[in-house]
Amino acid sequence: MESGPAIFAGTAFALFGAALLLWTGMRALHRRPVAHGVTTATGVTFGMLFGAVFLTLAVWCFGRL
Repeated sequence: MESGPAIFAGTAFALFGAALLLWTGMRALHRRPVAHGVTTATGVTFGMLFGAVFLTLAVWCFGRL
């Protein structure tokens, strides 16, 4: 019965994490600002960090099935 919420949460974390990594990578590749008001290096660092954290959470959720 608990597999439904784990699948939903894992899918949401995976989609958001992958989209964040892709978006941050494309912005950095085209030398566009990633976040308003911060340096590009800081924005890329935090974008990649949080994208990886969300993908890790997705793996953890899917691992609990």
